[in-house]
Amino acid sequence: MLSFSKANAKLDQLHDVDELQHWLQDRRKVYSFDLLSGWSCPQAKDCLSKVHVINADGKKKLIDGDDCKFRCFAASQEATFPSVYKKRKHNFDVLRLGRDSYEIANALADAMPANLGICRIHVAGDFFNQKYFRAWQYVAEWNPDRLFYAYTKSLRYWVGGISELPILHNFVLTASYGGRDDHMIDQFNLRSAKVVFSEAEANSLGLDIDHDDS
Repeated sequence: MLSFSKANAKLDQLHDVDELQHWLQDRRKVYSFDLLSGWSCPQAKDCLSKVHVINADGKKKLIDGDDCKFRCFAASQEATFPSVYKKRKHNFDVLRLGRDSYEIANALADAMPANLGICRIHVAGDFFNQKYFRAWQYVAEWNPDRLFYAYTKSLRYWVGGISELPILHNFVLTASYGGRDDHMIDQFNLRSAKVVFSEAEANSLGLDIDHDDS
């Protein structure tokens, strides 16, 4: 069985955003669905980090990618907390066995908490293939009263899936700079976000700083 996670401290602030109250009526909550960091992020570059199992006793080591500029915080969690690693790895292992998008979508829908109003797809992980990306499109289409959103570096799956289903008001994607598909952001005029290292850098780039994922 797949597992969704309760909102972390940042996501929990979405409960206080006026524009999102429509999705949180009837005491609905914010959740996330997470996969094993790095291993499920085929287009990651600047933030690529993975937890490796390095011996038969299950000892783990966090290893940064060759192009890593800032370590993935989610991978750091997995290196520190065995239960977090286990949960995310289980989700990833189960979904990789899905035969097609419908099977994956049904597994996600069956595991979804009944009181879910907003779901961040991947506090940890990313869309690891087109089949999995399309599954989330189906989940959103089947649940028009719930909001699903994601930051992603797997832009080729987003662009490749644009024509597969109608535009969904409750499936909101943001391209995350720092991946191998960055050129697609301007090419396809994708909504985007960028990691900065200071408020001064954000100001110089004309970017607002996100505090609550809204």
